Amino acid sequence: MNKAFVRESESDEEDDGAEPAGAASLPAGAKNYLTPAGHAALRAEFEQLVKVERPQLVQVVSWAASNGDRSENGDYIYGKKRLREIDRRLRYLTKRLDNAEVVDPAQQTNLDQVFFGATVTVMVLGSDAACDVTYRIVGVDEADPATGAISWISPLARALLKARDGDVVKFQSPAGLREIEIVEICYI
Repeated sequence: MNKAFVRESESDEEDDGAEPAGAASLPAGAKNYLTPAGHAALRAEFEQLVKVERPQLVQVVSWAASNGDRSENGDYIYGKKRLREIDRRLRYLTKRLDNAEVVDPAQQTNLDQVFFGATVTVMVLGSDAACDVTYRIVGVDEADPATGAISWISPLARALLKARDGDVVKFQSPAGLREIEIVEICYI
């Protein structure tokens, strides 16, 4: 095989701001909807990387480079690798923040329907023990299913959007077709 098609060094990992592994991508042309708290968290991470972590790491790499032989200098090698990771994350955050549209759930006027930012309590139908589960519809970058924060592009959130209190919604989950009834909708 021609060497032109073979990745030979770690520095070839650079992907100019592509989304990190595991990050959900936005639909083509869609805004990056965020709650005010989600936007503040992304902005805080960006500021922390730019103003604190990166400058400290640059100092360490500079010091390590001044020590001589860089080929066997762990501080230098690790520092350069970490700088690439930070720069990649900064490019990603810059893209996400540039495309961000902050939507404040407290400003929602149509309180009887499910929209972005809603906290929705649903009852799972079709199971032996009917139970209530609460979900909050948030931006892609703030989603955390373990805490009930689901992305607005998830199949469940898409099924819930524009539904009203008392509606029964069907959606396709990994476990198959499920039905849920909306018990309560609130905007905090």
